[in-house]
Amino acid sequence: MARKYKQVHRKEIDFSLEEWAEVERRAAVCHTKTGTYIRHMAVHGEMNYYDMEKFIPLLNGMRIISNNINQIAKKANETNNIYAGDVEKLREEVSKLSHTLSQNPFTEQ
Repeated sequence: MARKYKQVHRKEIDFSLEEWAEVERRAAVCHTKTGTYIRHMAVHGEMNYYDMEKFIPLLNGMRIISNNINQIAKKANETNNIYAGDVEKLREEVSKLSHTLSQNPFTEQ
């Protein structure tokens, strides 16, 4: 018979005030709770954090394109027809996104 609850192991550790301040600082940089940070570091040894602010133009472009694709698919399913204007609008959005990517806003200045 399988256990109803998973088995959990606990270990209490002590930090100096300076060490704890550093743990809290590093957890804050990663936008995570201190316990989550400690557990992740103990198991994996490193934590990668990516500042997604740089990707906002890319994400917005992808969102617009996906909305247009959904609208075209909905029209195609309803009418069994795709309009050239809809496809052209989608091409324009893809072109704008390609232009944004070619400017490479994701590298450090």
